[in-house]
Amino acid sequence: MEKIASFTIDHIRLQPGVYVSRRDTIGSQGITTFDLRMTSPNEEPVMNTAEVHTIEHLGATFLRNHPMYKDKTVYFGPMGCRTGFYLLLAGEYTSRDILPLVTQMYEFIRDFEGQVPGADPKDCGNYLDMNLGMARYLAKRYLEEVLYDIKEERLVYPA
Repeated sequence: MEKIASFTIDHIRLQPGVYVSRRDTIGSQGITTFDLRMTSPNEEPVMNTAEVHTIEHLGATFLRNHPMYKDKTVYFGPMGCRTGFYLLLAGEYTSRDILPLVTQMYEFIRDFEGQVPGADPKDCGNYLDMNLGMARYLAKRYLEEVLYDIKEERLVYPA
């Protein structure tokens, strides 16, 4: 079998950033998949499932309610390795194009207080596995260490 594209990225050199993971076309519609890498693979501890789950609920809620992107959001969810998230948007975008959106989303997560949307037994299959405090901490860290002053090498996968 052929190695899939995401397994060809050098995860030893990969650092937290916002990367175009792939571009696809379904019918006549372009889909851009982004790698929102929050931790350094194979160097830092991975995020725990509770905070990943919380970021997923808050991020998806933010995106599905965003005035410009709610109808363009195809998917937002965690990577299996728990080092970041995938964001799929209808359309063709660059990493720089979506920096304002991603920054706003992580500010929303950092500042969120109250009941996590969908954290209810009738709405979620594992509603108790949430950690808002850690989700807020990780969002703040991603904003401060990556998004607010992002370098060009954090917008394009390492060669």
